[in-house]
Amino acid sequence: MEFAVTSEHATPAADPAAELRAAVRAVESGERSAASFYHRPEPPRAPAPPPERRGPAGRAAVPVPDGLPGLLAAGGAPEALAPRVAAALGEDAEAELRADPWRLLATPGVAPGQADEFARALLGDEAGPADERRGQALIGWLLERAALAGHTALEPGRLASGLAEHAVPEPEEAVRAAIEEGAVLVFQDRGAPADAPAAEGEEPEVRLLVGLERYAMAEEGLADGLGRLRGTFAAPGGEAAEGWAAAAAEAPSPSAAELIRAAGEAAVVTHTGGEASRAEPLALALAAARLGLRAAVAAHQPDGRRRLASALGGEAPVAAVTVSGLLDGHEGPERDGEGRFPWDLLVVVDAERLAAEPAAALVESLPDGARLVLSGDPLLLGSAGPGQVLADVLASGRFPKVVSRTPDPGPVGELVSGIGVGELASVEAPDREVVIVPVADPGEAVHRTVQLVTESIPRAFALGVEQVQVIVPGHGGPAGTRALNAALKARLNAGPGAFGGFDPGDRAAHSPAPGQLRLVRVVEADERGLWVEDEDGRFVVPRERVAETLRHGWAVTAHQAAGARWPAVVAVLPGDAAGALDRRWVYTAFGRAARHLSVVQGCGPALERAVAAPPAGERETRLRALVREQPQAPPAG
Repeated sequence: MEFAVTSEHATPAADPAAELRAAVRAVESGERSAASFYHRPEPPRAPAPPPERRGPAGRAAVPVPDGLPGLLAAGGAPEALAPRVAAALGEDAEAELRADPWRLLATPGVAPGQADEFARALLGDEAGPADERRGQALIGWLLERAALAGHTALEPGRLASGLAEHAVPEPEEAVRAAIEEGAVLVFQDRGAPADAPAAEGEEPEVRLLVGLERYAMAEEGLADGLGRLRGTFAAPGGEAAEGWAAAAAEAPSPSAAELIRAAGEAAVVTHTGGEASRAEPLALALAAARLGLRAAVAAHQPDGRRRLASALGGEAPVAAVTVSGLLDGHEGPERDGEGRFPWDLLVVVDAERLAAEPAAALVESLPDGARLVLSGDPLLLGSAGPGQVLADVLASGRFPKVVSRTPDPGPVGELVSGIGVGELASVEAPDREVVIVPVADPGEAVHRTVQLVTESIPRAFALGVEQVQVIVPGHGGPAGTRALNAALKARLNAGPGAFGGFDPGDRAAHSPAPGQLRLVRVVEADERGLWVEDEDGRFVVPRERVAETLRHGWAVTAHQAAGARWPAVVAVLPGDAAGALDRRWVYTAFGRAARHLSVVQGCGPALERAVAAPPAGERETRLRALVREQPQAPPAG
């Protein structure tokens, strides 16, 4: 079941949080203490200790308390759920569930109805919809559901509406109780930027937002970290300034020159553009290295890192890494004694994929005085985690912006550029760079897709099957990733699926965390798990993680594909997926093609309507306001 609170298009109730607003005004006037109601967490002032280096499939296991499986069974839940419950609640999971059975909702995949049944089995008649523990657990669950849609906080009215859908009596009171108990935090969000105050005598508009501490800490820490970089940065002078000017003069394009000049003069710079513009941050990193700076570029996916490394060249003194690998500790240099990387410049490409938590960790890992460039395309699908870092930093107006003027080349680039502004135009494709394949139903869509991947595209463009990627709106349905992968496996690598549904030679998509994708080939299985390999080598996916992190990978979703590119892409748009399409999805999926794009078109005019409609509403976040609140102190030096 879907709940209104998780939808980015949900409409807040008229004013169910009026009493909460009044309470905040009471805080401001001194009638109530801030500690009793309003809390803003202190952001972390130092980076976390350097993580232990580990492989991409590694994950620390949480011990399962001895009595937890039996407690779950007593409540009607499967004992096999125990490891996931322990991972969510920690070593005290058993004690927490005995004290509050609704804490089971903190386990990913557990629904409110299941938690209610568990509570009734343990508490009997004492378990009722008005139980305060139930309300608090549901609030946490609703906020985590909202986080899956990218929000770091919600208006109290949306929370109250979600609680009402789950039969919580007096939902506004339940929200207020959760705030006063410290289960969630409440924040004031002033809509107007700091440099545009309200008119004299006019009270500035104040919104209330409610959020979980972990996401509040991430956005607070990120804003603080950006402020630290700006405050400790010393603009170059003398020969150093002349060196930056000379580097800009030698840049390969006007946009690259503009970016080099901006990065030479500021600690934090944003850079936006399409696929072709990725050459500009690379030019900056190479220029910085020639000036004697320690520079690195970070991509979102392993494919992006490999493309960066290839473009930089093997002899380039610039490190190419992934953000996740950098933070996990299995890529990049060792940190110093303070837990920071020894870099003077870090360029993050695919910055639209940065969520709040990894962005905060990344910024806190940079030394004082370092430069940070966030480069990305705000028209693409956003991060898989909560937050919209690039969009918020851009909207804050506090840092220099460089907008690339480099167009994406060829018919595919022309098509994608038009989609970005809401136009689905026909493009001339003399060498069949763009092909539309109309289909009448999902069955025909699957048939034509298999034909394109295995025969037509490899023959016409001299490509291997592994260079063709299928992209679909979703996993389910008669033409989703599951159905397409089954059909492609039957054609390309038929087998019994002896190893958890996989056979040696299968193409698989390894996703150790939401938004991360590594396309691999299955090699073999042993007692440790399933061995897979790609261009970076072999690694094992532990047996207990195979079902959770591995799918067949001939067909993936656009969210999985974001940050990667292939020579040829087959975008499959079955009729039943029309409701899942929007401009960002189409722009992202079509833009994954470097040379050729086939569109298996089964949704008729819904495609053009999806492109023409404005992009979906923004995520509810606090970062832009927090950045605007940062003091405008002059830079160091």
